[in-house]
Amino acid sequence: MFTGHEFADGAEVILKTLKKHQAKAAFFLTGDFYRNPAFRKTIKQLKKAGHYLGAHSDKHVLYADWVKRDSLLVTHTQFIKDLQDNYTEMARFGIKKEQAPFYLPPYEWYNQQISDWTKAQGLQLINYTPGTLSHADYTYPSLGKQYRTSEVIYHSILEYEHKDKNGLNGFLLLLHIGTEPARPDKFHHKLDQLMLELKAKGYQFVSLPNLLSE
Repeated sequence: MFTGHEFADGAEVILKTLKKHQAKAAFFLTGDFYRNPAFRKTIKQLKKAGHYLGAHSDKHVLYADWVKRDSLLVTHTQFIKDLQDNYTEMARFGIKKEQAPFYLPPYEWYNQQISDWTKAQGLQLINYTPGTLSHADYTYPSLGKQYRTSEVIYHSILEYEHKDKNGLNGFLLLLHIGTEPARPDKFHHKLDQLMLELKAKGYQFVSLPNLLSE
């Protein structure tokens, strides 16, 4: 799965790689991403290619406190508006709410209240599978210790696969469709290499709706 808010510099490479491997991915994009004229072509290409297009909040606001996770940072009204505004932008591309029932909260950070509010809207809150550093593909050198090179991320994925008794079976790997210009080594350039290596190990790439319906 991929998320997107401000950047989409990896879109062309990601689309090409997924097509090469005949894989269907899920793209969770914010309302800001959907309404950005610069990304219109990319969104249409993703849809035409048959990838899942979902919501990731309208403004990419933090719903719950990083430390006191049970503390909400938005009211119910603000949450509903943020969610609905995201789906309004998706509707401009012909994506109906019932076609995108899985919701990935911004920053992949939420609490029970957010989950309950999401469910009350007829949606299923989901999250990526933790354990690798794949989500750190957004980092860049000036973040200091948070920065992870693409080589480090790549090996963290394979290391998890090697050590976990279930490998990456059923794993939801989180990457970003675009990252800060300040990131010197874009992980999407390693996506083909990663998919080739995993296919050699016998893995198949399953679409999100198919995986979650099993």
